[in-house]
Amino acid sequence: MAKIAQGAMYRGSVHDFPEFDANQDAEALYTAMKGFGSDKESILELITSRSNKQRQEICQSYKSLYGKDLIEDLKYELTGKFERLIVNLMRPLAYCDAKEIKDAISGIGTDEKCLIEILASRTNEQMHQLVAAYKDAYERDLESDIIGDTSGHFQKMLVVLLQGTRENDDVVSEDLVQQDVQDLYEAGELKWGTDEAQFIYILGNRSKQHLRLVFDEYLKTTGKPIEASIRGELSGDFEKLMLAVVKCIRSTPEYFAERLFKAMKGLGTRDNTLIRIMVSRSELDMLDIREIFRTKYEKSLYSMIKNDTSGEYKKALLKLCGGDDDAAGQFFPEAAQVAYQMWELSAVSRVELKGTVCAANDFNPDADAKALRKAMKGIGTDEATIIDIVTHRSNAQRQQIRQTFKSHFGRDLMADLKSEISGDLARLILGLMMPPAHYDAKQLKKAMEGAGTDEKTLIEILATRTNAEIRAINEAYKEDYHKSLEDALSSDTSGHFRRILISLATGNREEGGENRDQAQEDAQEIADTPSGDKTSLETRFMTVLCTRSYPHLRRVFQEFIKKTNYDIEHVIKKEMSGDVKDAFVAIVQSVKNKPLFFADKLYKSMKGAGTDEKTLTRVMVSRSEIDLLNIRREFIEKYDKSLHQAIEGDTSGDFMKALLALCGGED
Repeated sequence: MAKIAQGAMYRGSVHDFPEFDANQDAEALYTAMKGFGSDKESILELITSRSNKQRQEICQSYKSLYGKDLIEDLKYELTGKFERLIVNLMRPLAYCDAKEIKDAISGIGTDEKCLIEILASRTNEQMHQLVAAYKDAYERDLESDIIGDTSGHFQKMLVVLLQGTRENDDVVSEDLVQQDVQDLYEAGELKWGTDEAQFIYILGNRSKQHLRLVFDEYLKTTGKPIEASIRGELSGDFEKLMLAVVKCIRSTPEYFAERLFKAMKGLGTRDNTLIRIMVSRSELDMLDIREIFRTKYEKSLYSMIKNDTSGEYKKALLKLCGGDDDAAGQFFPEAAQVAYQMWELSAVSRVELKGTVCAANDFNPDADAKALRKAMKGIGTDEATIIDIVTHRSNAQRQQIRQTFKSHFGRDLMADLKSEISGDLARLILGLMMPPAHYDAKQLKKAMEGAGTDEKTLIEILATRTNAEIRAINEAYKEDYHKSLEDALSSDTSGHFRRILISLATGNREEGGENRDQAQEDAQEIADTPSGDKTSLETRFMTVLCTRSYPHLRRVFQEFIKKTNYDIEHVIKKEMSGDVKDAFVAIVQSVKNKPLFFADKLYKSMKGAGTDEKTLTRVMVSRSEIDLLNIRREFIEKYDKSLHQAIEGDTSGDFMKALLALCGGED
């Protein structure tokens, strides 16, 4: 079994098999492969139930008993992905890594993703074992082979990582942290060009504990995470390698959870990646990977493997996974505590919210009003000028332009824009020209007009706005439609969903910090509700989720995990349904990470066939001066492509140009 640090809890999903008998297992495998065909079920059941150390003993016993190589017999009897998985399980972990790297650099082309994954994630000890195993298996020097197959800064960083000399000090020097932050800043953001050597030296050699503090201080000093600087300053495989190193420094299990998700999402499965990770992490941190996977992607690793693979291959992978976190599976209570630890860490980190649109320097409302009038006068319309002015002024400046336009020309700018532009572009530009509260009020009114109700829009707005924003929306709604928002919601919705919306629409959420004692009581109040008592459950959730402050709710979520071993979002999805479930989930996601909530909304508005232009427009308009820069960062972090790229690929024409201007740049 993998070596565990003294006092550390074992986090693998595969354990030593009790009452293990290597000779007996060798005989069972020989019987399973004897004669015509093979008993694949017996093979997978036995091999996935033994630790790697025990499998090596089985190999020795097999050779002693039958004078044959077990791995060669397995290769002969099995085929395809199932064969690759079983054979990898039979190799010592260092030799398995060595084989993966050998395959990655053999033949035409190089599998850079495989090199990055292995060399960015292994510990010093694992790296030393890998180098020795490669030498033993292939009688070649791994460093020489990597140098011969890669180049540039990518090659240099791989070689640095291959040395396995990362510092292990638990004691961190604050002075050295500050010095490294300054060196990284000067090597990238403050330099014409980039000093890649500084990035390689610091990220390739400093201890994990030291680098985590460097990343925290870098964010405080520069206003942006280290990942954003890496994306802006580096490129190609070198950029991907450095981002992988940063992810592994922050959380190796989270890095692998993301790799597993990407291996299975969309059409087709990256089986080599799936096999490599499931084999290499099964005795290290699979429980942590499982919990992070479920928390981050809202589905269990077990269920995704089950839906994405088949046959004995699927059965073997599920055995390595070790349990289903969407059910009351084994190990889940242990794994849930990882989520609690993640909450504890996130509670310390507070990222400054930033929009992409700010007040224009040297603003001249008179010149802007005249330019807009000229753009709309005569035959045809100069959409480029309209887009340029409207998307590069703050909302307060746009209101000044509207007033100046009326003073100069005796005309309503909004009416003129409406007559000159149309479709998605018109909705976007007119939305930007409205004061935010009046824009939200209009979106709520439209959501309740005509046959049917757009519950998703009601939830999105009311679940994410601050008290001040909600109160402003109430005033705007009354002013524009001569009816209170509460009355409108009451007449257009019903039941618990109506009660939730009306509670949110009062704008009376508590403000201020957390109260730990009250948070424990709130968590207990929700946890004590009998399963199946839906009415009582919804009422108790509403009392807490719709009234408590955001900092306090974050603490409630932590305490809930401690008491129940479940994330509160998981319980809502399991116990509730329909609009009530959607409303509570939106509140929880907004409390946890509001920019990520909107990043998800944007991604869903553009994925698959067709585009939800209304949601896309609403989010881009409403968040452009609040946190769109943060949303961009969450988008690229979760979906591995920039918001800019997604908009470019999913929209067109002037609508696309206006959206890209609001987006504010390519990450």
